[in-house]
Amino acid sequence: MISLDGKIRSLKGELQIGGSKSESNRLLVLQALATTEFKIENLSNSKDTNMMLDALANNGKIVDIGLAGTAMRFLTGYFSVQEGREVTLTGSKRMQERPIGELVEALKSLGADITYVKNEGYPPLLIKGKKLQGGSISLNSNISSQFITSLMLIAPKMENGLKIELKGKVVSLPYINMSLQLLNRVGVDAVMNKKTITVKAGEIKSNESIIVESDWSSASYHYSLVASSNEASLILGSYRRDSYQGDSALSEIYSKLGVETLYLQDKIRIQKSAIFEAPEFVEFELNEQPDIAQTIAVTCFNIGLECRLTGLETLRIKETDRLLALKNELEKLGASVEITDSTLEMKPARHINSGVSISTYDDHRMAMAFAPVALITKVSIEDEDVVEKSYPNFWEHLSVLGIKIEEN
Repeated sequence: MISLDGKIRSLKGELQIGGSKSESNRLLVLQALATTEFKIENLSNSKDTNMMLDALANNGKIVDIGLAGTAMRFLTGYFSVQEGREVTLTGSKRMQERPIGELVEALKSLGADITYVKNEGYPPLLIKGKKLQGGSISLNSNISSQFITSLMLIAPKMENGLKIELKGKVVSLPYINMSLQLLNRVGVDAVMNKKTITVKAGEIKSNESIIVESDWSSASYHYSLVASSNEASLILGSYRRDSYQGDSALSEIYSKLGVETLYLQDKIRIQKSAIFEAPEFVEFELNEQPDIAQTIAVTCFNIGLECRLTGLETLRIKETDRLLALKNELEKLGASVEITDSTLEMKPARHINSGVSISTYDDHRMAMAFAPVALITKVSIEDEDVVEKSYPNFWEHLSVLGIKIEEN
């Protein structure tokens, strides 16, 4: 456990944020499937990406990815097309409680040989790799975009490529678009027309190095710090205006929470708006940016703003039930919170409790989302090492900005 005390309310500094975990993990799978080698630069230094690297280098019969949910989903597809290879893909106790049935059944309908080792619909999985014919498949649009991406990444290796028809409301569309963009970068013909994704069979290759943009979801915690401060100006690298990442919507979302974003050459400057009158209530639809919901909820708490967040259907099947976790921890601080399966409504505290210990539920985003509360009141974060999953130097960066960190 660590204690945070951000008595300072003026922040200034420059930080280099690690590469996007989402881009890195997609590119690593594509690199492993490629017919010619290509180099990846600014790869994420997150634990999840390191787990992906280790798994792809593992030639054994058991591959354990721990808590890395992205790796579990992408590797389920990857090992399905590794002809002649037999692998048991497993993970932590929590990973074995996270459903993967819709992805597995989709792969099996395409000819994959996958068996549930313990419980139907959940890891561990026994996968016997083979050549898949591909063709057409229909999926519910409200499933995890990582299930859809897992199929997209291996589609070029299928005999006939793959056409995916999505039914219903599409969630996390920017992540699907990111997968399309990266497939195109490595020479694959992949397009989305309305709700139909088409990925043609072909070689995966690139004649140039691919540079991973820094992670926007990691930047979200610094947006929250700026919004929660009296004055602030932070420079973050390396970012671009034409980002593939859906969480780049942060710049627009936080403009409504008192933060300005200025695009420099390959960096951004985020600063407290000189003139900002906080509204009494804000509402954000986060169907396309569910990973920043926790950060936004805590920001609204910090600045005393009532909020309603919608489009949060996928949060219950993440590292933890993130909606319930948010409710529990915000209420410890004094907020009033109501949740449904897809929404969160919060009324900020009339009196903010001090010295609260925040539980993290084995969830990296809970730890980092609640850290900016330190600018408002003294707070402790349990199991602080969970940040290694996506942002290993997070606490070091907070210390650089002047936030006092004590290990208990």
